[in-house]
Order: sequence, then C-alpha cells, then structure tokens
Amino acid sequence: MSAVERRGISARRESLLGDEPGAFAVARFVRVTPMKARRVVDMVRGAPVDQALATLEFAPQAASHQVSKVLQSAVANATTGEGLERGDLVVTKAMVDEGPSLKRFRARAQGRASRITKRTSHITLVVQPTGAAARETNGGTR
Repeated sequence: MSAVERRGISARRESLLGDEPGAFAVARFVRVTPMKARRVVDMVRGAPVDQALATLEFAPQAASHQVSKVLQSAVANATTGEGLERGDLVVTKAMVDEGPSLKRFRARAQGRASRITKRTSHITLVVQPTGAAARETNGGTR
C-alpha cells in the first residue's frame, strides 16, 4: 500500500497532518504519569529532530527515554514511509493524553485500605519538514 492510499484511509493521520507532508508516531499505555511526560514533551515541541533527540538523551527525567523512542519512530516513519529527509524534520505537534489508570490498594492502619492509582499516558509526536512546519505555525498562509 502506497503512502497516497494510506492517507485516504487513516482518520488519525488526517486529523494530525491533513494534506501536509509528515509523519507521526504514537506510544500508548506508557507507564508514566501524563504530568511528568508533558514536562518532557514541552522541551522538544518546535525543535529540529536532531536537537530534540540530543535534548532527550541528556534530560534527567525518566520519561525522556520513552519520548525519545517515540520520536525515533516518527522519524523512521517519515524517512521510510514518506521519503522525507531527516535533516529537514521538525517536531510540530507533541501531545500527551491520559490513558487508563491501574487501581491498586495499599494496606493502612486498623485494617483499612487506601487506593493508589498508577497512571498511564498516550504520547503522540508529529514531525514535518521545515516548510510545512512554518505554514502550520503561520495559520496556513505563506
């Protein structure tokens, strides 16, 4: 299936990219809280891909490893699936949505139990060539 046929099928691609060139990657059910993941994602939003990967490599947050893997996947999707150059790619959209929470219980005093929620995240990163990223930030005008 070619990239042109795939564009007509995927509603997610249509909502994230529209008719613009680019690619995206999604990691679902990542065992990191959305608030912690958003701190990391905010560091790379709008940055060129090589700079974003360097930032993530040396970031002290634990979520930076997961975000780095998603970014590498988005870059691979753009270079192999869409035929775009790696040097021209920019992170245009970066979102962290809340996934389902795992409910656990911890024993407390006097036979009671308290609930512990272990939160999960859905991380989405979109990479586009530099020209398409500039059109998106300017509202579609050139």
